[in-house]
Amino acid sequence: MQLSPSELILNADGSMYHLNLLPQEIATTIITVGDPDRVSDVSQYFDAIELQKGKREFLTHTGVLNGKRISVISTGIGTDNIDIVLNELDALVNIDFKTRTVNKNHIRLKLVRIGTSGAIQPEIPIDSFLMSKYAIGFDGLLHFYKHNLGTHKNIEDAFMAHTQWALEKARPYIVDFDENLGKELLDNRIRLGFTATNTGFYGPQGRELRIAASQARVMSRMASFSFDGLQITNLEMETSGIYALAKLLGHQAVSLNCILANRTTGEFSKNPEKAIQELIQHTLTKLTST
Repeated sequence: MQLSPSELILNADGSMYHLNLLPQEIATTIITVGDPDRVSDVSQYFDAIELQKGKREFLTHTGVLNGKRISVISTGIGTDNIDIVLNELDALVNIDFKTRTVNKNHIRLKLVRIGTSGAIQPEIPIDSFLMSKYAIGFDGLLHFYKHNLGTHKNIEDAFMAHTQWALEKARPYIVDFDENLGKELLDNRIRLGFTATNTGFYGPQGRELRIAASQARVMSRMASFSFDGLQITNLEMETSGIYALAKLLGHQAVSLNCILANRTTGEFSKNPEKAIQELIQHTLTKLTST
């Protein structure tokens, strides 16, 4: 089936609409970061950079490190942006832009998020690294796609009951990481966690400036939730969308979190840039040694 111009939107030069990229300009191993300024924090370690290209908040550098071709792309904040980035990255490798048809041979991307996060369990130290084994999404993105990913419905139901989840909100959904990719990136410094992906930074995470949060105790209830020993460890804003769309599109995905804050103890990193750089270096070493 040929995709219409309103479905597969291309720029005048034939590049993908939002990402402004051509198929040959990305690697099959891709690091995602939220902040466009963090793209160069990753690519500074490349042996060579072949491409630097951007549009809006989406900045991409593609290069080579230790003989391995890698791309790093900024997504901006939130799962709404993840919806754009994941779909367009997939289109770049799995759709023929000239014929507007899906390729017969599927290319599987290796996607690694490097992001910052806040812990909600007191024992998780500042500046530590956490790999999201599971993500629970409050964003509702998955519900806009046909899927059969509802393998954790019992945990979702238990979470909603424990937190007294308001029915007018999107139903939380749980997706897990790609275990094989996780094994490539794991070492003794990284703990496995259960990450909550929020729809915003203030009210959705229980912060109140001039507007009261609709559920004042949702953060404490979230922190106290436990299901067969599984507890929510940290908060951020992209992982559930990455995991959900990666699974639906047939890609591998892992989210690595640098814990800069602990919402339970009130601590914040004294040197966040140092901690983030260490996570970047760890990730690049692991990706280029396999």
